[in-house]
Parts: sequence; structure tokens; C-alpha cells
Amino acid sequence: MKAIVRGAAALLTTAIALTSAAAIAQDKTVLTTEREKNSYMVGADVARSIGPIAADMDIAAFRRSIENVFATGKSLLPEAETPTVGQALMARIAARNGQAPEGAAVPEVSKEKVGYLVGGDVGRSLAPIKAELDVAVLVQAVRTSLAKEPLLLSEAELVAIGKAFGEKMQAADQQRQSQAQQAAAAVGARNREEGPAFLETNKSQKGVFSTPSGLQYMVLRQGSGARPTINDRVRVHYKGTLLNGTEFDSSYGRGQPTEFGLGQVIAGWTEGLGLMPVGGKYRFWIPSELAYGPRGTPGGPIGPDATLVFDVELLEIVQ
Repeated sequence: MKAIVRGAAALLTTAIALTSAAAIAQDKTVLTTEREKNSYMVGADVARSIGPIAADMDIAAFRRSIENVFATGKSLLPEAETPTVGQALMARIAARNGQAPEGAAVPEVSKEKVGYLVGGDVGRSLAPIKAELDVAVLVQAVRTSLAKEPLLLSEAELVAIGKAFGEKMQAADQQRQSQAQQAAAAVGARNREEGPAFLETNKSQKGVFSTPSGLQYMVLRQGSGARPTINDRVRVHYKGTLLNGTEFDSSYGRGQPTEFGLGQVIAGWTEGLGLMPVGGKYRFWIPSELAYGPRGTPGGPIGPDATLVFDVELLEIVQ
């Protein structure tokens, strides 16, 4: 039996050695493409930032976590474990640097989990440029740097590649911004045409009332309580949609009413809620100039010059 166990152990050791050798054999010895050079430069830069962690980190786990973030947006380390692993890691670094409190115990930490933690952080920071990177080459540069072995690129080459890559990314970002601005301009033009046309037709519908500001409303349920003033806080339930019916916000969906000062919201809400008695439910059609105007909600669901629709229940005036 002991002979069998020893044989199995030997096979396992051999397998591990072969796996390590295969990984090293796959390393680049020459960087031939721009993508490889950029990836290697980024890896060398990453290594400089995580150098103090190297002794506590498994490089294979580090790579797996980066790849998982690139694929799914999530680190391989469960969120619940992140604080514990992070605190233990910081304590170990402090101890190595002679900065730990006298007599403080140095906590144990899983190298695999540290790899997942650090790889998750690095993966999230690099996610915007992941299409430009070869993870295998990046990790090769990290591993080589942390081992203090000779790099495939000189310091001067790394600096030059970093400068060129930064300029490329800046140009790409400017192009994306220009395209986004053009798209927003097109959406704004359409909204400026469709919104007023809709309101012009809508104001003649039965049960729709218009105010001098351009706000339109319909009473879905009449309330019997007091009406809020500009200085009041209110609690409401609401749903907001675009004219095409797309829902962009809903306290119903969150399962909890919203509370705010009447003077802290868009002008259409301030005016509209001031018309409502507590207990009422109204529908508001709010033109752009009483909502979010030509900016919309940048990066959000409300485009420039959008006319909005809200169903609002006034639950309470909060004193």
C-alpha cells in the first residue's frame, strides 16, 4: 500500500512539474505584434504596483481572476470574503515592512484567494481596454517582473510603448466621445420634434389639463388631504416612462416609496405635486424644459430634450 501511495505521489509531482514546464514553454521569447508589446508593457506596469503583494499571491489564480473579470465582470473571490482576505494581506505586508504593532500575530492567508482578490482588482481596472490585451502575455510580464528576471523589453522600450499606447487610447476615447455626442444630438433633434407634437395632441384628450408652464396632467385618483408647498417634504410612489413607454425609474419596482423635498426635484414635479392632495394619484406629462432639458441624464436612460411621463401617488406630507 505504501508503495502505491509513494507511486501516486511521484506521478502527481511529475504532473505538476510538467504543467509548470508547459506554462513556461508557452511564454513568449520575442514580442512580434503591437498587441503583445502593449500587453507586456501593461503587465510590467501592473507588477510595479503589486510588488509588495508578490510573496502572498498565487500567479495562476491571479490570471484566472483577471480572465473571469474580463469574461463576466466578476472576481473569483466571493464578495463576502474580500474584507477578510484584504485585511489579512495588509497585515502581512505591514509585518514584512516592520510596521505591524509590537507583538501582533501575523495572520495566515490563502495565496489562491489573494490571487483572486488582486486579479479581480487588476481585471476591473483594465476592463475598459481588455480588447487590446493578451492576458497570457500580460501575466508573463507580471511573473517575470515579480521574479526580478530580465524582461523582454528594455525600460526605454517600455516607456516608448506606454506613450504610444496612451496616445492610441486617448484618440479612441475622443472618437467614442464624438460618436456619443453625434448620437445624442440625433436623439435630441428627434425628441424636440416628437415631444411638442405629442403634447399638442395630448392636451385635447379628455381628462387632460394643461398649466401655463406647459405641464399636462390627468387625475387618476382624487385625494382628500392637504396639498404640499415648496418647503414641504413628501413621500410618494411613482413610475417614470419615456413617450415610447420605456420605463426608466420606478419606486414600485424597488418596493419602497421615495421621500424628498418638493424644492429638490425637477420643476415639473415641483409644480405637479403642488397640485395634488395627499392620497391622490396623477399622471404628468412633463416637457423637456420642466424636466432634464438638453442634457438629459448623461450616460443614463433619459435623452436630450425628452418629454417624460410620470404616474405619481402622493402618500404623505412629511413634516
